[in-house]
Amino acid sequence: MLPNQKLESLRKEMSVHHVDAYIIPSTDPHQSEYVAEYWQSRKWISGFTGSAGTVGVMADEAGLWTDSRYYLQAEQELQGTGISMFKMPNQFEPLYLNYIISKLTKGQTVAVDGQVWSQSACENMAAMCQKAGLLFRQDLDLIANIRQDRPALSDSMIFIHDTKYTGTSAAQKIEIIREKLRSEKVDYHLITALDDIAWTFNIRGNDVDYNPVAVAFAIVGLQEAILFIQPSKVGNEAGQYLKDNGIQIFPYDEIGLFLTNLSPETSVLVDPTICSAAIYQTIKVSIKNGASIPKKEKAIKNNTEAAHIRHVMAKDGAALANTFYWLENIIGKETITEYQVLEQLAHFRSQQELYISESFGAIIGYKGNGAIIHYAPPKEGSSQIQPEGILLVDSGGQYLDGTTDITRTFSLDDPKPEAKKHYTLILKGLIALSRAKFPQGTPGGQLDTLARQYLWEHGLQYLHGTGHGVGFFLNVHEPPQGFAPISSERGRTIIEPGMLTSNEPGYYIADMYGMRLENLILCTESDIPGFLAFETVTLYPFAHNLIEERLLTPSDIQWINDYHQLVWEKVSPLLSGEVKTWFEDQCKTLTWKD
Repeated sequence: MLPNQKLESLRKEMSVHHVDAYIIPSTDPHQSEYVAEYWQSRKWISGFTGSAGTVGVMADEAGLWTDSRYYLQAEQELQGTGISMFKMPNQFEPLYLNYIISKLTKGQTVAVDGQVWSQSACENMAAMCQKAGLLFRQDLDLIANIRQDRPALSDSMIFIHDTKYTGTSAAQKIEIIREKLRSEKVDYHLITALDDIAWTFNIRGNDVDYNPVAVAFAIVGLQEAILFIQPSKVGNEAGQYLKDNGIQIFPYDEIGLFLTNLSPETSVLVDPTICSAAIYQTIKVSIKNGASIPKKEKAIKNNTEAAHIRHVMAKDGAALANTFYWLENIIGKETITEYQVLEQLAHFRSQQELYISESFGAIIGYKGNGAIIHYAPPKEGSSQIQPEGILLVDSGGQYLDGTTDITRTFSLDDPKPEAKKHYTLILKGLIALSRAKFPQGTPGGQLDTLARQYLWEHGLQYLHGTGHGVGFFLNVHEPPQGFAPISSERGRTIIEPGMLTSNEPGYYIADMYGMRLENLILCTESDIPGFLAFETVTLYPFAHNLIEERLLTPSDIQWINDYHQLVWEKVSPLLSGEVKTWFEDQCKTLTWKD
């Protein structure tokens, strides 16, 4: 069906159930960023392919609300669908509901599918509707009745992430959770986020694109640990590991039954921001609302993980070097598209030891496409890259020994002064955050401004956060930490030693170019008691022809030169021949100019 036909079918279902507005999120029962195709209802009904957005459908209009990363993309993909695009300056505020409420009259009904909305979100929507005199329902999956071609959930097998990479066994992680439960005086912890489950039990899977997770629920109690997953997905090796670590296996769809039948005197710790409303409502015993324990624990990488991260960055840098050498030597000689660059990145990464997959769909934005912050080049019809203009490349890989995420921006000819200015201001912001020393207890929101300050001095701004947490062979976007406005969870989270976070300031001019630079930085103890610092772990040089040395200080120059020397030392042993010679020039030193 075409989007207009899908909307018509949905409106018929809404009429049958006396629903005046139906809201469709981008999530699944686990509040995932990347979701299995089975739950991609928002994408299915709208045609919008971005990872974040919410659709609201009423009798005579429909809208999609998304944040600044997707403004241009949404405008393009929604053309002719009958769905209007609405901008969300603050992606954490439910502007879609504000708008819907303004269009309805008292006594009308707003409905959602509580299986894919969190308990917190439903509570908030219910309160807003009640205040406006509207009815609210969270028990309607109206998509199920009209999406006839809905695919099945993945039946791929899980596998164990070896302790030589994780540094900690599943049994040890379960004991960490139990210690927290005892301190909270709670009997059970319901774990619903797929990456939290993967970390807790040292399992990995192939059930969604890019993130190596398996669709499951989990319970950790003071006496038992249970993985709720389709038993056919657990082979002998994984099954034996789980058994050896004291973990039982129950079918995925029995989580509600288990929760319903808990002994009345027991209590459960639940994170209502990531537990679906439908699952939450099955719990009949005492509930203690609180943050997911694994969410915080997995954000702090142990020494084993940190050592692997440093090694994986060198491998990733070598893959990038091979890719960009290939691009530099073929551009202008053969027809090259954005999608071909994406393919080459995946190809050269696949040649590295322990590679599994890309960590997200690579963003290859040539000229104006680079200003579409999460632009995904289509296989058919992506832009041809000419030996001129600005190219933005944001990509990452999943390896058994770590997850990478790196962005570099290139000028394919002699850049104009304005482009050099923008690039250098971004670079100065990246350096400032990289070199920061800050007192223990500092939230990411305070550090966010360090990366923006030089752009701000020139009246320039970017609308996305400066950084997000990154998993260890897990989700490339891993909460809770990050560098973002203090109003967000990322901005409020205290930065602690062991946290791996992206550092990615940028600047974008619609229809002209996008620029972003991104390194991953690991929080460490500093040489000042009571203060922390960052270790830059990403290993790839910056574009010399875009750097305006006159905007840099001598200390900026020194930082770049030291960084390029480190990149050369770590990455060059993995290169050979002409690529190695070319790469040495990419890592050359800069000289400060008055």
